[in-house]
Amino acid sequence: MGAADPIAPLAGVAVLELGNYIAAPTAGRLLADLGADVVKVERPGRGDERRGWRLHGGDTSMLFRTINRNKRSIVMDLRSDLARETLLAMLPRIDVVIENFRPGTLETWGLGPQVLDAVNPGIVLARVSAFGQTGPMAGRPGFAAVAEAFGGFRELVGDPDRAPVRVGVSIGDTIAGIYAAFGVVMSLYEQGRVGRIPLQRRTIDVALHEAMFSVMESLIPEYSAYGIQRHRTGGRMEGIAPSNAYVCGDGASIVIGGNADTNFARYMAVIGRPDLAADPRLATNAGRWERRDELDAAIGAWTSRRSSTQALEILEASDIPAGPILRASDILTDPHYAARAMIQPFDVSDGAQTLRDVAFPGVTPVIGAASLPVRSLGPDLGEHAEQILSDYLDLPPEEARRLADRLAGRPPV
Repeated sequence: MGAADPIAPLAGVAVLELGNYIAAPTAGRLLADLGADVVKVERPGRGDERRGWRLHGGDTSMLFRTINRNKRSIVMDLRSDLARETLLAMLPRIDVVIENFRPGTLETWGLGPQVLDAVNPGIVLARVSAFGQTGPMAGRPGFAAVAEAFGGFRELVGDPDRAPVRVGVSIGDTIAGIYAAFGVVMSLYEQGRVGRIPLQRRTIDVALHEAMFSVMESLIPEYSAYGIQRHRTGGRMEGIAPSNAYVCGDGASIVIGGNADTNFARYMAVIGRPDLAADPRLATNAGRWERRDELDAAIGAWTSRRSSTQALEILEASDIPAGPILRASDILTDPHYAARAMIQPFDVSDGAQTLRDVAFPGVTPVIGAASLPVRSLGPDLGEHAEQILSDYLDLPPEEARRLADRLAGRPPV
């Protein structure tokens, strides 16, 4: 590979994305970021509903452009016989299908796992749903908010004297999408290593609630072993102290993670409390958690007398983990994000106007020294239909155009 060649570990992998919202499209985005050809199938008319969510202008949101970057779009009604016939004709050249419909929907459309496997015995099928493909709750609908609650996550978010809250992003969908992409790569790797594997092992079943449950650390073992029921602790982490957000003299807040036994004494010396550093009862997290209010008060008194910049400079000089709480405007101008190419500018249309040099997030994980370049933003509805049909069905341009029109429900010209 030459120096100018793109880094694309998944180049040559063809993915059919049959999904709306965030979970399945996130899985598709991760695969596309790393070089896979992800063909996004959208419904006629409005396409993926995310085109119109969090819309601040025009008819295509920045949310859609972000989550569906590096993909190609084709329009078809998956309930129609024509769409089914077209997808099955494309399938021999497809490596992966991703979907996030309610369990049983693909089967109703005649596109269930056995049908796909009969056409392409090596196909990998990633299925994302609220409660999984099996079990007594499998058929229930549910968005990420419900899954976050059912997975135990929501109970721990917020302050203890208030109802649980949600975080500011659809974290349940995003984590489920990451697991789906990981499952796809795992299955492709296994087939590359040992050859053909059974359909059951090529079917990746990701439940939104289980994705959230998987990040709950020792929630269940602690309860099972000791009867410990964890509760909301606001900005703290139960059993870990001192670790919190603290308000500085300029009104800005910073996060300080001074809970490691190895740096606690140094941390207390920095804030002018050698008495706390010398107290043997505070030598471990267990003792510090018991006196968390006292510790937070001491730290808060210290930060309140300094600007956020001053406080962070002092903490950094003493090697105490700390950082600012960045807003979008801060991230946009931060030199560390820039150095790793995690902010990438594009001219982008929202459907009403073309916006110049709009900043978009880079690709994670970094391979090499900086983010891979984002090749393209989320596509216009059906933007690549003719090219996709030519690529996967070997249709000449005019025939591909006619089929694209029929699939989208457009009258013949």
